[in-house]
Amino acid sequence: MSSAGPGLDPAASAVRSALVATYAAFIGAGFVGASFASRIPQVRDRLELAPSQLGLVLLALAAGSLLALPLSGVVVHRFGTRRTVALMAVTAAVGVSVIALGYEHGVPAVLAGLFLLGFGNGAWDVAMNVQGADVERRWGRAVMPRFHAGFSVGTVVGALIGAAMVALTVGVTVHLLIVAAVVALVVPVWVRRFLPDRQVAAGPEEGATDSAEGSVFARWREPRTLLVGLVVLAFAFAEGAGNDWIGISLIDSYQLPASVGTLGFATFLAAMTTMRWFGTRLLDRYGRVVVVRAMAGLAVVGLLLFVFGTVPLVAFAGAVLWGLGAALGFPVGMSAAADEPDAAAGRVSVVASIGYCAFLGGPPLVGFLGDHVTVLKGLLAVVVLLGLAILVTPAMRPPHESR
Repeated sequence: MSSAGPGLDPAASAVRSALVATYAAFIGAGFVGASFASRIPQVRDRLELAPSQLGLVLLALAAGSLLALPLSGVVVHRFGTRRTVALMAVTAAVGVSVIALGYEHGVPAVLAGLFLLGFGNGAWDVAMNVQGADVERRWGRAVMPRFHAGFSVGTVVGALIGAAMVALTVGVTVHLLIVAAVVALVVPVWVRRFLPDRQVAAGPEEGATDSAEGSVFARWREPRTLLVGLVVLAFAFAEGAGNDWIGISLIDSYQLPASVGTLGFATFLAAMTTMRWFGTRLLDRYGRVVVVRAMAGLAVVGLLLFVFGTVPLVAFAGAVLWGLGAALGFPVGMSAAADEPDAAAGRVSVVASIGYCAFLGGPPLVGFLGDHVTVLKGLLAVVVLLGLAILVTPAMRPPHESR
């Protein structure tokens, strides 16, 4: 971040402080999710789950998120982004604690914990993106991809700590309870620096003549919004499949130790972080459509190398390309949804809801395919969806350019 931002007058100082706080919110969300994901192989082994069964268990995480997303617009409207993120961080921490304490006692406790984690993350995600869009407008430069890079930083930190915990044979319970405590204590403190809730929780589309619910419903009938959501769906599927299945594929199909499998997951996340931080230059130079298409193609190449590489070195290279290619689709989709500020909140909610369907359908789809052709080959489903996204990327073009 350069020093050429706003001056140091009180209003600009508040924006600068909110920018840092928004980074913290994104980092925290990535950290808590990746911390659990880094221990999926151990939870799977303790519960003795087949790939399809694991996919169904992970469905509880997506179900919690998908329930939260349609409600999040109303929640943010009523409570503001600051209190929403703080409350949802605590909810996610409770979910992680339930998993940590309950995974040795059976699937029901894990399902309950995953649902709470997913619900917390879903509403947290929408609230911090709404705050991020407001900060971006007031900052005067595009920073949304870098906020999502902050999310990726959190995932990398969570994954690397998870790999260290596995290598040091630290138990899942101890590890996840520490993660829960950190998230519940730190995130609510940082979000106190958000811009005042009244500045981001209300807008022209949420005034006296239109309810928040009605505004969001109207956005579901907009073709461009739905097509942007489809692109985000494909990239969310690519990202989610990497989060859920890279470690297991490296362990099961490439016969690598658990710590190395987790390191492969961390490598994927590090590649995503790198592209999200530096990819803004590509967007500024070539535009959304060209960049998103190129990124989808890069992800496809990475996936093919990962699936057909046969040796760990090629698989790791594939994970890097896969991570680089999957990085920009979701944040660029959020920016595309927020192109017109008066309609931004409703459209971001719709696009996020569509994108999160990938987390609902992705785990069981790959899991069921894994029962028949191995999880590794099941990942080819991601290639198909990315190909479809390439066809509809013109929807990402800003409306004034389309006209």
